[in-house]
Amino acid sequence: MSTTDRAVEERRSAHPARARRYLRPYLRAVRVLDLAAVSTAIALALLLRFGPAPLEPGPGEVNYSLIGVALGLAWMISLHVQNAYDGRLVGHGVQEYRQTFHASLWLFAGLAILAYSFQLDFARGFVMLAFPLGTLLLLFGRWTARRWLVQQRKEGHLSDRVLLVGDREHVASLVTALKRTPDAGYKVLGACVDHARSGKVAGVPVLGPETEAVAKAMELKVDVVAVSSSTGLGQLGLRRLGWALEGTEIDLVVAPGIMDVAGPRVLTRPVQGLPLIHVEAPTFAGPQRVLKSILDRTGALLLLVVLSPVLLATAFAVRMDGGPALFRQERVGRDGQSFKMIKFRSMVTDAEDRLPELLDANEGAGPLFKLQTDPRVTKVGSIIRRYSIDELPQLLNVLRGEMSLVGPRPPLPREVAEYETDTQRRLLVQPGMTGLWQVSGRSNLSWEESVRLDLYYVENWTPVLDLMIMWRTFQVVMRPGTAGAY
Repeated sequence: MSTTDRAVEERRSAHPARARRYLRPYLRAVRVLDLAAVSTAIALALLLRFGPAPLEPGPGEVNYSLIGVALGLAWMISLHVQNAYDGRLVGHGVQEYRQTFHASLWLFAGLAILAYSFQLDFARGFVMLAFPLGTLLLLFGRWTARRWLVQQRKEGHLSDRVLLVGDREHVASLVTALKRTPDAGYKVLGACVDHARSGKVAGVPVLGPETEAVAKAMELKVDVVAVSSSTGLGQLGLRRLGWALEGTEIDLVVAPGIMDVAGPRVLTRPVQGLPLIHVEAPTFAGPQRVLKSILDRTGALLLLVVLSPVLLATAFAVRMDGGPALFRQERVGRDGQSFKMIKFRSMVTDAEDRLPELLDANEGAGPLFKLQTDPRVTKVGSIIRRYSIDELPQLLNVLRGEMSLVGPRPPLPREVAEYETDTQRRLLVQPGMTGLWQVSGRSNLSWEESVRLDLYYVENWTPVLDLMIMWRTFQVVMRPGTAGAY
């Protein structure tokens, strides 16, 4: 055994990694929440199906009190089997919710098969109540717990301690990506880069060369060693790194050189021990897009009906402020087709004519024009902008098929004229009333970051992503002034 290997072994025995012990109290609390959700759902299902009278089964009848207890235990076991308490999944992404939903789905699918196979006569009303109610309560509990966890992580707590390994360029990209999403729970402590022994990369201290990654990981007691795709370790070095981390409870994460590609488009296929990553091409037509169009128009119609009092009151207030209630502006939609976007007028009637005199004070990123204190905004306009009420008439554009509820920001023709080739891909889909750009910072984003978010949405759209963006939009609107809305 070499001197380096012996030193690593000594550190391994003397300083075992935390193995996410910091998350154990949180995961215990999540289990308690899940148990409370399951118990509440089963109790309510029994109450609604059989009434408040005690369940005293007669001869040959099913004892639903015992069935309820057994179902609760089976539900909790199913959550464990589906890895719903995996610390690597909590706090970020949809995987945590997916595992929770799958646990409920598999449980009741198994129950249905069992009842059919053995001719068991269960009360269908009880099952039909317990399944959706329990699933909704479980998901709500997870969402509540996640909100607390995300806030803790934004304050620098309850996060994995991470050591990065790779060349400078790819380590810098990893640092940027991890800092961009603090809710994922990765706190970078340092990096082992190329053959360097000191310095910094993207603000992160360089602790030594890549060959010292294991020793530095043990010394810092990290939870994760994240290796970039272009590391100088090579295949054999990466393999040995994995061997060296065995028994340390430190996770090894390999970041492929594929940026902004979501999970549904990625398929890993092992060939002779070599993991090949298949990346499917994005689709911009077909059944999913038809479904999106149907959901958009149905949702827009329902929102118009529900929000009609707000729309009428806003139109009256804007009209009383002088000038027309609505403002129509030419925007560029899918495939470069122009359309008239409708908004409540939030500026003075000659706002477009006064634009040239304000260009020198532009605070917008890239080709965008933005002013945090735009003198053209009216008193009523400042209020409806704060709560994004000025954008509600765009529901009419969604009904007409010119826009979507969720999508890239609808650009002006002068902005499109300045687009680079990559940015033109924003026009492959319909623009949206809201999108990743809005829920991730809006006017506070850099131009490059805004484009990156829009392109990510264009190439990785799913119905679940739309639902998550709409929910986050609601949260942003309820907290005006926190997402660059001006």
